[in-house]
Amino acid sequence: MTSPHGPERDHLPDQLRDHPAAGAADDVADQDFGDEGRDHLPDQWFEQRERCPDGGDVRPGRRDVLLREALRAELPAARRLRRELHADPRVSGEEGPTLQRVLEALPDGPVEHVADTGALVRIGGPGPAVGVRGELDALPLTERTGVPWAAANDAMHACGHDVHLAAVVALARAVARVTAILDTRDSPPEAGYETVTAHERPVPLMVVLQPREESYPSGAVDVVRSGALTRHDVRAMIGAHVQPVLDGGVIACTPGAVNASADEFRVTVKGVGGHAAYPHLTRDPVVAMAQVIVAAQQLTSRIADPMVPTVVTFGNVRAGTAPNAIPGESVARGTLRTLSPSWREKLHAHFTGLVGDVARAHGCEADVEIHRGEPVLVNDAALAVRTGELLRANGRAVSDELRSCGGDDFAQYGELMPSLMMFVGVDTRAGLHSPEFLPGDETVDEVAESLLAGYLAAAPGV
Repeated sequence: MTSPHGPERDHLPDQLRDHPAAGAADDVADQDFGDEGRDHLPDQWFEQRERCPDGGDVRPGRRDVLLREALRAELPAARRLRRELHADPRVSGEEGPTLQRVLEALPDGPVEHVADTGALVRIGGPGPAVGVRGELDALPLTERTGVPWAAANDAMHACGHDVHLAAVVALARAVARVTAILDTRDSPPEAGYETVTAHERPVPLMVVLQPREESYPSGAVDVVRSGALTRHDVRAMIGAHVQPVLDGGVIACTPGAVNASADEFRVTVKGVGGHAAYPHLTRDPVVAMAQVIVAAQQLTSRIADPMVPTVVTFGNVRAGTAPNAIPGESVARGTLRTLSPSWREKLHAHFTGLVGDVARAHGCEADVEIHRGEPVLVNDAALAVRTGELLRANGRAVSDELRSCGGDDFAQYGELMPSLMMFVGVDTRAGLHSPEFLPGDETVDEVAESLLAGYLAAAPGV
């Protein structure tokens, strides 16, 4: 029989579907979990146990079962929320309306505003918590997907942040729902089952709604510097990002370094300008810069360890204004990246020395500025392995090999606590940051399931 609340709730056990908290799936902004219905869960869920191999303490399985069922009930509403957020994106620094809409969709909980247009929301009461991040900002792009719910304000969620936010909301509502059910459960001795222990309740969840992932200064840096994560005793941070280089439905949980440090440089070569017909009377900074660009590629092919991914890219070069004049200086900007924290410092030193030497060889002087960006994003090995196991146990295809020289300010959280960034494969014609990038709605489900697995994997350490 089809539920009057929609087909998305038909798969739930009767006891969970009938609990007042189950109504949260019907209205994404509804926060009423109710006080009645505390006896609607079957006794066997409160007695389900899995003995440890050594015959010692027990590992409760009922919490995980409830959380997975509750998450499934939230996914249809999360898909609708994703489209709503996609249609009204806001760029970095202007995320206020997006933040407000997500706060409305989340369950009630203490809210602390951070990083100007960001916020932390605690779900599940006091005590040590597991954090989960959702990025609020969009890119300054004009969307070309052609869907009815495309953005029309010259901004676009072209990096999947709409998907990530909707998945975070689904997870938060599932945790709140199960916490409400267990908190209202009576367990009198005569009923034949034990009182649900604190260990068996969902660990508190800290929702981190982060601004400015796509720009500097980084929103993650400001969240960390605020001290809010430490004050709230957040013990681990979980994130997931859509990734079109992976096949659709594949989830990467790779231990160790998965994203590179991402630093920007500015090189200024100063020479002596003059008439283009008399180059011998000048010290040409354009030729010197050209040699700098070529020589810098030797850092990756001859200086860096071939087993250590390294990127030296010049993305912008400018000099002069007239075709018949040699300018007095040339300026180039680019990026230095590596997956090795120790090589990062040496790379900076080698780059600075090489630029100066090449410029002087051409009778010029060089000034090098390196602006440190995101550190290497390092996944906690135990957390990655455990999360992969949970995903495989639930039928998901898991990879532990994906690494890239892309950067993400999620790495800032890993400097503070164990963290895990997963990548969720999507089948799209366009890549990230393209005006045609549009993951399917099913990606919301896959990201949400990934976040739940990471949350469950982190819970024993909290």
